[in-house]
Amino acid sequence: LPTLVPLILPLTILLTSIMIFGNFAENYEFAAMKSAGISLQRAMRGVSLFILLLSITTFFFANNVVPWGEYKSRNLRRQIAVQSPKLLIAEGQFNSVGNSGITIKVDKKYGEEENLLENVTVFLTENRKNNTVIKAKTGELLASKESNTLQLILNDGNYYNDIFSKDPKKRKKKPHAKSYFKKYTKNFDLSEINNSKTVDEVITYRMLKINELIPTIDSLEQKISSENNKDIDNIYNGYLLQKRNINNKSNKKNKKNKKSIKDTFKIKNKLVTNNHNKKQKDTLNVFNKSLMTLFNKKEKVKIYDLAITTSKSNYKKIENREQLLNTKISNLNLHKIALHKKLSLAISCFILFFIGAPLGAIIRKGGMGLPMVLAIVLFLTYYFIGIFAENFAEKAAIPSVLGAWLSTIILLPLGIILTRNATSDKGIFSTDGLVLFFNKIWLKITKENKEDSNLI
Repeated sequence: LPTLVPLILPLTILLTSIMIFGNFAENYEFAAMKSAGISLQRAMRGVSLFILLLSITTFFFANNVVPWGEYKSRNLRRQIAVQSPKLLIAEGQFNSVGNSGITIKVDKKYGEEENLLENVTVFLTENRKNNTVIKAKTGELLASKESNTLQLILNDGNYYNDIFSKDPKKRKKKPHAKSYFKKYTKNFDLSEINNSKTVDEVITYRMLKINELIPTIDSLEQKISSENNKDIDNIYNGYLLQKRNINNKSNKKNKKNKKSIKDTFKIKNKLVTNNHNKKQKDTLNVFNKSLMTLFNKKEKVKIYDLAITTSKSNYKKIENREQLLNTKISNLNLHKIALHKKLSLAISCFILFFIGAPLGAIIRKGGMGLPMVLAIVLFLTYYFIGIFAENFAEKAAIPSVLGAWLSTIILLPLGIILTRNATSDKGIFSTDGLVLFFNKIWLKITKENKEDSNLI
């Protein structure tokens, strides 16, 4: 329930401000105020102070009550799972059982304890692949508070299992095994869920206050930077090791080459001493072709296969490392967004009041008709801009600060324009300034044309 307040409160402030001030304008109460020398800003002063206090209260509510409610709801769900594991499985939806990689879908639950199941589908996931599916007509759940095991008994069903073959030709045929059973029993380990320590240790960014988010963000940034430095060190160490191996091999080759060069020079010197008048050609040949020409076809295939497997494994390592790093960066960005959202929520409540109050004074309509439509349109615009900005900020496409504040920043000029236009008795968007601007340009152009014609 506390998590719904940040969604409901901005819409409530916007709608009530449009309705109240629209009702004032519709009943000519603003006209009576202005005739008595009371401006719109002065009429809004008392309500503005109330909205300011409400915004401050909203900040403390988002900082203290919402994290408490999030933590209590998560704790309650885990306690329910501990007391009655059967409640982990709901009708008509996919239910994951802990971190066991098992997902269960049940069409119907019945019986006194709702432990009897109908049309059961079980998905078994191993190494992020769903290779096994079990379907049964009926089933039964058995569990006790003293045990950490949830037992699923399936009746009258089939067991489907994909077979992984090392042969590429057989793999293209996608072989699988199918077996029928009258009774099949599957046990689930619930020790992780039943562990009371895990209830307290599972803390997400939604459960933290500002004074807890700041050190958490610092520690996450330090971990990411230290891991990046480790990656750089590993790459550099691997480069040094590879360079050392290459140097060792080249040194051995150089020693052999030096011996062969010395031998050739000895032969050359003997030939020169024996034949002073004859010119001898250099016996050392230079190899200008590709190194692969030194190997036969089988050796070339082995070299190419080794290069392909090495490049694929290195690419896979880099890809996995990138995914892990992106997950950690998105987690860091979510913590930053949660920190700024607590502040932006309070400011947005104040700004939405200064959009709704002058808008109601301008449209001069109260009640639940037009004010409701305008409030919903403005709130949906504010809400969806915030959702899109948060998604972009989570993926590090934009700064996390901008992701939390973008919707508030966009609505701020609208509130200023509407307040100014309502104070000066103008429409929603006044075009007088634009008309005067273009009139000045037109007069300047026509004046220059007249001067040119007079000169001619």
